[in-house]
This record gives sequence, C-alpha cells and structure tokens, in this order.
Amino acid sequence: MKIAVIGANGQLGSDAVTAFTANGDEVFPLTHSDIELQDTASVVACLEKMRPQIVVNTAAMHHVEDCEKEPQKAFAVNGLGTRNLALVARDVGATLVHVSTDYVFDGVKGSPYEESDVPNPLNVYGNTKLCGEHFVRSTLEQHFVLRTSAIYGRKPCRAKGGLNFIELMLKLARERGEVRVVDSEFITPTSTAELSRQIVALSRSHSYGLYHATAEGSCSWHDFAREVFALTSTKVSLKVAGPNDFPVKVPRPKYSVLENRGLKTRELNIFKPWQDGVREYLSSPVRL
Repeated sequence: MKIAVIGANGQLGSDAVTAFTANGDEVFPLTHSDIELQDTASVVACLEKMRPQIVVNTAAMHHVEDCEKEPQKAFAVNGLGTRNLALVARDVGATLVHVSTDYVFDGVKGSPYEESDVPNPLNVYGNTKLCGEHFVRSTLEQHFVLRTSAIYGRKPCRAKGGLNFIELMLKLARERGEVRVVDSEFITPTSTAELSRQIVALSRSHSYGLYHATAEGSCSWHDFAREVFALTSTKVSLKVAGPNDFPVKVPRPKYSVLENRGLKTRELNIFKPWQDGVREYLSSPVRL
C-alpha cells in the first residue's frame, strides 16, 4: 500500500517509516519541507499529487510549555492543522491515522482511562490535541485516532531537548552519580518502535475509531528510571524528588495511564509489558 508519514523525521515518525517499510509498503516520508499542515494549499498539493491510501500523522506542536506560551500557534498546528489534513485525506479517499495523547485527561480518575472516559485536559497542549481528535472524528469515517503515553525512541525528540527519558537518566547517572525522579506521576512508558508496529497492524483493519495505544502496565517516573538502571547495571544513587525539586510551570495529569480496551475488544492489541519495550530499546545497536 502507499503510505504517507507526516513528521517522518521525528521520534515516532521515523519508526513509523521503518515499520511500514518492513511491512512491504511504499512509504513517503514527509517533513516540514514537504507539507505544512497549517497551510491548506500545501496539504492539498502534497496529498493530491501523491494520493496515498493511508496517511499517518505524527506531527504536532507538543512542547507543553511552548503551547502554554503560544496557544494560538498550538491551536493552529494541533487543531486547525489536523482539520486541514482530515479534510484533504477525506477528499483523496485516504485513511487517516492520527496520533493523540494521554494529556487529554486530568488524571483524577486514579485508574486506567478507557476510550469511553470523558476527557478534561489541564493545559493548552491537551486541549489542542483534543480539538484535533474531534476534527478527525467528525470529518472522515476512515480514521484511527490513537492516544498514547510517555513515548521514547531512537530518534532525538527536538521539542524536548533531544534526549528521551531513558537517555537522560543514563546521562545524569554518568555525570552526577545521583538522580532524583518524581514518584507521584504515573504513566505507561511506550516504545515508538512498538507503537509503530501497532499502527501498521491497526491500519490493515477496517475497525475505524478511537483507540488507546500504550504498552501494558504502568509505573511512576521513578519506577521507570529504576528499571532502566537495573537493566543497564548502572551504579547510581536513585532518590525520590522532593515537591520543590522540579517546580511545575504547566499543570499536568498526575495519573495518565491508558487501558487499550478498544484494541483488546477487537483482538488487535499487540502491545507487551512496558518493561519488554525498554529491554528491546536498550538492546538496539543504534541509539542516541
């Protein structure tokens, strides 16, 4: 099949290109120089010429603090830009796979969120991503909206300083010998390689709709760091960060664990426990 991957030079996009290529698809990696979601004419020109059967959108303005500072820009990219893409995908007859976030929830539930739970974002980023979801779901029938959590991959994430959480922990351990990490925020670390394989599998179905798509299980950021250090036999003093160690500039959900209820109901879930994804990542011969 002919696949267009938007945001192909990003952390998730690069692995999506790899996964679809490994599946034998004809993949067109698209970056900012190829398509600008805020510009309807750019989206039309790119997709009408290419006419892909599946469009995978991994592009977003996802630096939480930048979104808070520039809400109009965040809405233009994550909301209206997604609408532009949905409209053009519909017109060219393509299926749209759109990646969203656990930040559409406020974290007060305290147990894994399912697709049927009502979103209540705490910040601009979450609100704009939820807006993008609504535009996709109301614009074209052939869509998959995937909410995911705490992703990490081999490709540097430019919006977050380049280093993913695993590499940051290992860097701090080498340089300082002591690392402090919060134990009050709960997530599900999700490998972009595994998420990309799930996207490929889901794209072959006709079970369109909204899905939660994360690795299995959950942990605190402190637990995540401890697992990384254990798997790499890193000698480090790992401590719990105090309430004032890392002042929060933008409100975030304390608990944003997602349950892959939709995938499991349709027997489409291929995710493994989050620890397996960390092991796979660490065993990769090429990392950051």
